[in-house]
Amino acid sequence: MEPIIRKTEVKSVLTKSNLPVSDYSVNPYVGCTHACKYCYASFMKRFTNHPEEWGSFLDVKYWPEIKHPEKYAGKEMFFGSVTDPYLPQEETYRRTRSLLEQLQGSGIRLSIQTKSDLVLRDIDLIKTFPDARVGFSINTLDESLKNDMDRAVSIERRIAAMKTMHDEGIRTTCFISPIFPGITDCKAIIERVKGFCNLVWLENLNLRGSYRSVIMSHIREKYPELLPLYNEIYVHGNRLYWETLDGEMREYAQAAGLSYVRNDDSMRHPFEMPPVIVNFFYHEEIKKSARR
Repeated sequence: MEPIIRKTEVKSVLTKSNLPVSDYSVNPYVGCTHACKYCYASFMKRFTNHPEEWGSFLDVKYWPEIKHPEKYAGKEMFFGSVTDPYLPQEETYRRTRSLLEQLQGSGIRLSIQTKSDLVLRDIDLIKTFPDARVGFSINTLDESLKNDMDRAVSIERRIAAMKTMHDEGIRTTCFISPIFPGITDCKAIIERVKGFCNLVWLENLNLRGSYRSVIMSHIREKYPELLPLYNEIYVHGNRLYWETLDGEMREYAQAAGLSYVRNDDSMRHPFEMPPVIVNFFYHEEIKKSARR
């Protein structure tokens, strides 16, 4: 079914961010047609009053042209905190490209997060921003699991786009999020991308809100042997799985010659550090850090 698309005028597309990795959040759309079953951003419906299911609607934002972008020089702007800036509809509406054109020459630190290879269209613009980085969300190498979870492009297309970005001299991030306990193979993903990736972010699966029952039902149906583990984590609040994974990833990174950090403020500007950095953080701890 085609998404319901509306055009909307906004005063600004830039929002001051409480995320520890950016000064401003940038979301050229409201909603996300990737329709990820685990999407934390579905909470946005509380503020936008959309009656439709998350993933079935998209508001296309239009804003006044940014006339003095130089006032944002040195600030970090994170594209894609509650939507994907390169949804399939971006090919038509070009709101992300329009904003990049308005911000050219401003001196901002550009960070983009996506599940799409449409970002390759804008390499010419992205390369004009100092220290720009582009991240790709990859939490499995299993295309069937990916297809169960979202409508975005294939994992292979994301990996190929990451390599192209890296080959073009743009710094790249592999965002392994969310990690599905007992399913996501973090080491296999890192092994696949470490030759063309500057930074790896690891984030735990945080089940809250309306999608908790969806994910638990999926585990019950597709991975019944893992249901006791998921109950232990998400019903009883046991963090032993994540603590064990943290230790395993630290040992793996050390053996592979990679840097490893946890919830570290240096991740805000990480590229002065070794070529590949693995950063493991708990979603809940990042939220607390952002409020401080």
